[in-house]
Amino acid sequence: MLVPSARSVAATVIARVVAEKAFAAAALDAELERAVQLEARDRALATELVYGTLRLLSWLEARINRHAKRGIEKLDPIVRAHLVLAAYQIFVLTRVPAFAAVSEAVSAIRAARGAQVAGFANAVLRKLAAEPRPAADELARAVFESTDPALRASIERAIGKDAAFALLSSHEGAPPLGIRIEDAADRDAWLARLREARPHGSFEPGRVSPHAVLARSAGKVTDLPGYDEGAWTPQEEGSQLVALALGARPGDVVLDACAGRGNKTGLLARAVGANGAVDAADVHPKKLDRLTRELSRIACRPRSTFAVDWSLGTGGAELSSYDRILIDAPCSGTGTIRRRPELALRRSAADVEELAGLQRAILARAASLLKPGGRLVYAVCSVLREEAEEVLASAAGDAGLEPALFEAGPALAIAAEGETTLRLLPHEHGTDGYFVASLRRRT
Repeated sequence: MLVPSARSVAATVIARVVAEKAFAAAALDAELERAVQLEARDRALATELVYGTLRLLSWLEARINRHAKRGIEKLDPIVRAHLVLAAYQIFVLTRVPAFAAVSEAVSAIRAARGAQVAGFANAVLRKLAAEPRPAADELARAVFESTDPALRASIERAIGKDAAFALLSSHEGAPPLGIRIEDAADRDAWLARLREARPHGSFEPGRVSPHAVLARSAGKVTDLPGYDEGAWTPQEEGSQLVALALGARPGDVVLDACAGRGNKTGLLARAVGANGAVDAADVHPKKLDRLTRELSRIACRPRSTFAVDWSLGTGGAELSSYDRILIDAPCSGTGTIRRRPELALRRSAADVEELAGLQRAILARAASLLKPGGRLVYAVCSVLREEAEEVLASAAGDAGLEPALFEAGPALAIAAEGETTLRLLPHEHGTDGYFVASLRRRT
């Protein structure tokens, strides 16, 4: 039985992403969970290989095809995966000698598919290894141009060419893991404790959320001190800002309309305190079950949970009952491309159009539950106008909503003066990309 290596784990993940349309992060987590014997250094390398190769996939395949007369499109997925991994190591990873990348790939392909296919791979990869290594700006351009052209054009329309290039052109490994310290006043103390527990990892304070710690090379996050105690929760920093932007106050009655697994619900429950209440809604009952368990771990609980398909109605909820409503709507996820590079390969205009229809329905239905004068935050982890400004333009007015200035400090620190919307962008804020809008129900 072959012992798993960083390279074999990465090849399995890439093959699944390409052949099965798997999500890279979930597939990588599953493979790393199985490869328990991998050291932290090798786990980090596997992660870098997966994310870097997927970001450059189209470019890498084009380079390989120059030396493969029949192309590689019809090759077995695992063979293709080993080829593009080797190409990534040859062109990008300076710490891996080219001859070593070729040798490892050929050996893996021979073990998987035999000597004939291995001979083909050896010939192709040796020709690649003889080519000059591309400069950093060429690699950045390659990542940018590996993005689906229609998606790239939509992002450019939304945020401009320079910002689109900055969002899409990274070829680094996975972004840091976000941690939300439950009591923001304790963040410095937890930074010290986490650094002591993982001296080879990196732990830094976030930039937009006072609760955020950004972790790199920290190993399995749930093994870190404080998790079992409920002192902190894994949560991306931009996601924290979305919940904070609602400005929930002690005593408020709040609805988390698309609660998912409850990361934002927990922040809202802390904000409203014992005299307030938070209800959590989602279309998936299993996510609500997990939400309840997760909030229990941090000694928090929603007042109630209810499964609702907002495209069909309000799920029987009492009308005009909430002081504040958070809608973190289902979306294309284009703002998460740095941690979900497979999205750049297959997100279509039809997907976005369908999602925009759902977003308009959620906004209209959930807004009917807001008290007159109540506050609502609409957010998507997308940078596309079709899911942001255009949804507001077509649905907010009909739902009785009007723009309102942000009330929460973290959001006010980012939004331009007098603006009622903001965008988070990775190259500016260190977070995933989000669009966030502050609204009020007309009295």
